[in-house]
Amino acid sequence: MVLGLLLAGCGGKNSPPQGPVSGSDKTGKTRVLEAGSRILQDTTPIEQLQIYLNGFHYAAGNPKDQMEAHHYCAKLNEEVTQCALYDGNNRQAALIGVEYVISDALFQTLSPSEKASWHPHYYEVGSGQLIAPGLPRVAEHELMETLYTTHGKTWHIWDTRRQALPTGKPMLMQGFTRDGQLDPAFITHRDARFKTDTTEKRRNRADIPWERFSGEKH
Repeated sequence: MVLGLLLAGCGGKNSPPQGPVSGSDKTGKTRVLEAGSRILQDTTPIEQLQIYLNGFHYAAGNPKDQMEAHHYCAKLNEEVTQCALYDGNNRQAALIGVEYVISDALFQTLSPSEKASWHPHYYEVGSGQLIAPGLPRVAEHELMETLYTTHGKTWHIWDTRRQALPTGKPMLMQGFTRDGQLDPAFITHRDARFKTDTTEKRRNRADIPWERFSGEKH
């Protein structure tokens, strides 16, 4: 993988949050404290979130409840990745959940009941639904080659489309696995914002053997 090109923030700042957040505006004092923290405090864990992915989820048990998610990820090792999920990619974006990504080898060690909480990524990669905004075509293709055999476990903690605060229980999310599941309006709007072409990405990824995973039951 072309690691030097996996820079967080590339191709971003074009997707505002999905809803307003309750609370008053930041005060001058708060902004000064934030500025001081940026200079003086160690933020090593979040600085590792260098891989930016954009994709779509649906609520487990309710395939029509669909949403876009911005993933900022860090690889713990070659088989485990952790991602912070946001509802946008600008400074006002809200943290809405987390996703853990593991290799197929690790997935196969899980119990059948645990496997049900995870979703495969083969279709998201092969269809072009999953993108890495800002990466050159070749680098994005190499990244997708490392992802199509993986599986994700995703929890959304805050549905900012409907909630001004993160109330209620976390929602287990799933990923799409075949054509016709995702509302095409999501692709249309996403492609316009990122100036990308999901159909072209699908053609470009035709050499990735993702379809051999489509017969698996998850």
